Amino acid sequence: LNRVRSYFQKGHDPTPKTRVLTSLVRDIETIVTRSELEALLLESNLVKRHRPRFNVVLRDDKHYPFLRLPVKENFPRLSIVRRVKNDGALYFGPYVPAGALRETLKVIKKVFPLATCKIQIDGTAERACLEFEIKRCMAPCTGNQSQEDYHRIVEQVRCFLEGRDKELLDGLRKEMEAAADGEEFEEAARLRGRMVSITRTLEKQRVAQIGPMDQDIIGLARMGPAADLQLLFVRGGLLIGRKDFFWADTKEAVDEELIRSAIEQFYNKDTLPPKELLVSEALSDRELLQRWLSQKKGRRVRILTPERGAKRQLLQLAEENAAAAIAEHLRNTAVEHKEAEELQRLLGLPKTPGRVEGFDISNTMGTDSVASMVVWEDGKMKKADYRRFRIRTVEGANDFASMEEVVTRRYGGTLGTKANKTLPLPDLILIDGGVGQLGAAVDALRAVNLGHLPIIGLAKAKGEKEERIYAPGRRDPLILSPTSHVSRLVQRIRDEAHRFAIAYHRKLRGQAFVMPPSKSGKARR
Repeated sequence: LNRVRSYFQKGHDPTPKTRVLTSLVRDIETIVTRSELEALLLESNLVKRHRPRFNVVLRDDKHYPFLRLPVKENFPRLSIVRRVKNDGALYFGPYVPAGALRETLKVIKKVFPLATCKIQIDGTAERACLEFEIKRCMAPCTGNQSQEDYHRIVEQVRCFLEGRDKELLDGLRKEMEAAADGEEFEEAARLRGRMVSITRTLEKQRVAQIGPMDQDIIGLARMGPAADLQLLFVRGGLLIGRKDFFWADTKEAVDEELIRSAIEQFYNKDTLPPKELLVSEALSDRELLQRWLSQKKGRRVRILTPERGAKRQLLQLAEENAAAAIAEHLRNTAVEHKEAEELQRLLGLPKTPGRVEGFDISNTMGTDSVASMVVWEDGKMKKADYRRFRIRTVEGANDFASMEEVVTRRYGGTLGTKANKTLPLPDLILIDGGVGQLGAAVDALRAVNLGHLPIIGLAKAKGEKEERIYAPGRRDPLILSPTSHVSRLVQRIRDEAHRFAIAYHRKLRGQAFVMPPSKSGKARR
């Protein structure tokens, strides 16, 4: 309320955005809340829901991946989750991008012999699996490893994820020396190898000599009307990932507003804040944001704007990443706009395509037929609008009939989900296939009174490298140069549709595949 009131006070020097906003205000509606914290949360939710013109909105609604370690279980195992619960387990993350999580799990699996299977561990299994044979698990399922010994490994994993490397390495060194004193030289060598692997990993990830701190670092850069915000995730003094937010036009927003909006929207989910947030701009309502974040985390959270020292170096790193990212975004935007313009000219489209939907069919010898729909929008693949289909009405391998079914379900409003009704119509439809698939898709569009939508098929002739575009009413295909902007654009969309269809097909095949039961009578997937 104080912020809104200040917009209309005499002597207030408004930003260009505030000047325009206040000139358009005709009425003000208020909602009474019980506290400033409740008002802050309500504001964030309303901005996310209504996406008002004058508010900066993060184009991101994902739940980020965390590692979950249920330390209270008899034999805890790591799992990947996207929601943090108050269940007594330890959560580590967020890991952004997801590749950072895969790399971390890869290191843990290689270095720490922690169980990764999903079977119940009670020590009664008759034989161990391959993980035991390659020394990546000590087979507690067979009784080969005690619960006490297993929890010692769990504590090492916890130290590794929390950045307590000195404690971890000191403990391993003592175990190694004890093994050597007991003439268990093979065990001593294994522990020494584990120490070397851990040291190398920590050296690669260490970002500053600040100790095992948990921090999120927010750096901002601007170039003309564009802005980029980099969010670096440091856990235990290790850089575990980053998230990039780019806005093409923020000339009406000041730096403080961008950072404040990013904090409110990013942490207004299941993402828990760390102990410290480092920001490149001092925030006028820092105390309120700190109280909100502290309440969310259950312990004190600080927001700092360091001017010197190691923390300032971290902030500078985030700002440098933001500057590099904004330059790359602008370069890519120029290329993507040129690709879309050339596609418009080549096909004679009424306008430059801003949204393209691509379709592909996948099956194995005519079984488990599935289809995918991917979306390219304003130069980016828009994964939130992707759709996948199980073919319902077609028996055997019939790509033409399958394509007709999928296009009918997408544009005839028969997907069976509310999400389908909210998807906008594309400026262009791209079918993976030649004349046959294209003809089936055109028939489906005409049947639902959308025959006016521009549509093309993309395929290669046998033995040829050049892509060919097939269009309704055109006798001969358009042959594309492999190096042309149009070729790169349509290939990117077609390849993504193919990848998405194949991934869904493999998932369904995997769900249908069940290995024979083990000697204990338990089925293993």
